[in-house]
Amino acid sequence: MMNRIPSQSEVARLRALYPAGTRLELIAMDDPYMHPTPGDQGTVQGVDDMGQIMMQWDNGSSLSLVPGYDKFKVAKGAKR
Repeated sequence: MMNRIPSQSEVARLRALYPAGTRLELIAMDDPYMHPTPGDQGTVQGVDDMGQIMMQWDNGSSLSLVPGYDKFKVAKGAKR
């Protein structure tokens, strides 16, 4: 996970890059409990004050993404 608290400007940058409604695709995530699958897609709900991207995954999960730790990309054909 993140080893430090992100600055307000870093959080603002993430919010600008991944506004609510943006579709993301998971590349890799190491979660021992959820076992997410590469290729899973979901919709950004927002970015919290710790810089985590709050997601609503198509499979029903709401597991957040942690930039710099989890690997993901904007889904093909998705708005940014």
